[in-house]
Amino acid sequence: MNLGTLLTHSARHFPDNRAIVHGPRILTYAQLAHRTNQLANALDRLGLSPQDHVAILMGNCPEMLEAMFACFKMGYGAVPINFRLHPSEFGFIIDHSQAKAVIVSPEFNDSIQQIREKIPQAKHLITVSEAEGELLDYESLLVSESDQRDDKVVMPEDVAWLFYTSGTTGQPKGAMLTHRNLMAMTVGFFADMCPGFGFDEAVLHAAPLSHGSGLYALPNIAKAATNVILESKSFDPNLVLKTIERHRVTNFFGAPTMIKKLIDAPQIDQYDHSSLKAIVYGGAPMLVDDLTKAIEKFGPCLVQLYGQGEAPMTITYLRHQDHVLDDDAVHRKRLGSAGFARTDAEVQIVDSDDNPLSAGKLGQIVTRSDLVMKGYWRNPEATAKALKNGWLHTGDIGYMDDRGYLFIMDRSNDMIISGGENIYPREVEEVLVQHPAVREVAVIGIPDPEWGEAIQAVVSLAPGKTTTEAELINFCKDHIASYKKPKSIVFVDELPKNNYGKIMKRELREKHWDGKMRRVV
Repeated sequence: MNLGTLLTHSARHFPDNRAIVHGPRILTYAQLAHRTNQLANALDRLGLSPQDHVAILMGNCPEMLEAMFACFKMGYGAVPINFRLHPSEFGFIIDHSQAKAVIVSPEFNDSIQQIREKIPQAKHLITVSEAEGELLDYESLLVSESDQRDDKVVMPEDVAWLFYTSGTTGQPKGAMLTHRNLMAMTVGFFADMCPGFGFDEAVLHAAPLSHGSGLYALPNIAKAATNVILESKSFDPNLVLKTIERHRVTNFFGAPTMIKKLIDAPQIDQYDHSSLKAIVYGGAPMLVDDLTKAIEKFGPCLVQLYGQGEAPMTITYLRHQDHVLDDDAVHRKRLGSAGFARTDAEVQIVDSDDNPLSAGKLGQIVTRSDLVMKGYWRNPEATAKALKNGWLHTGDIGYMDDRGYLFIMDRSNDMIISGGENIYPREVEEVLVQHPAVREVAVIGIPDPEWGEAIQAVVSLAPGKTTTEAELINFCKDHIASYKKPKSIVFVDELPKNNYGKIMKRELREKHWDGKMRRVV
């Protein structure tokens, strides 16, 4: 089934339901379907063909959902891009994805034109504002088109969403998520994550629509739920709490750092959040102490997910029923787990030869299901490494208890997750070593009470050279997205190395993580 039919069906059966609320702006499902069809027809008129890619670079706004569903309807691969990336980074994604069109919100008008020569395959640049230069005006394209459009026939393995996730080499990888993958994710949401999810829900999008919140827009639209899009680009706890009360929000997805900000907000008890049925959280570490406080504040409405861009939302989940506070030691320990496999997913722990391990044994987490990506776009080597023997190798290290609850202990790569954002150390290291004073550098994640992990760079200087912490952090800001810059710099004479000359990052991390569980959920 074409994912676009989720919108088509909801608009047919519930045309007057509120589809999107964005500040004072409200779109019904009939209006959302009409505008989406107009955009689909406009892209078709521009000459795009099925399985072409369309890059979507926007802050959270109604047009982002319109663009995604227009792509689904036409059989194009949508390429939503993290709006926090540096222009050189989103330029790479647009070029690597071979996107034929790029749709941007107004704040990217200048930067998309500045990198124009680096994205030659993008034939059409469309802006949700007044057009300037070679940019095409989004609204002008819509008004000239019919609001009628049949959804294209697609194959289950056709790419619907090209999900770019950073790679250990510093270059992002595009996980090819198919119509089959995302339909399985949608059905799994109803079966496991939020059973009983109905047609009268109000779902808050406080996290980027280019990531998990956008993925969860699919089941929301399938049930003709209201998508309440937060106006602010930053996470403002007061605004979130006010929005939950005003719109009687029943569900929202967020990173643990967002949940922590809510429970720490002095004003939390001033607002009515009793409408909440499910707070779905994941994508970053959450300490048991923080989770305990969240349960005390919000009640048993939390649901945890463990997934990856390569197997989206969700591999395992910790149910509402597992978010309980009592004196049972087993229950308490399971609050530190990532739950168990969702209904139609298989999960195993394997050794280095892919042999399954028994309960309690530490190994790599692998999974297989209809959720697992088709592969990485234009990266057969990475695809072969990730998809072996029919299983997705997550790169995460963990174990299962005797009841199948998954405990994630570490990552086989050195990825840092800070505030729900994936940061690969080599991306930061490759910038820092360009500074003339830096001889060697190792970037690690260290515990942070707010963000889960903070980025720390351990630097040895070139002979006779000097620099400061502030100078190196600012140097990073000029080359990569701000959220990837180190929060601290430690200067050492020599970095620890093994007999082969490889820097031993584990030794650098141990003093920070001693006695703490380093895990990603």
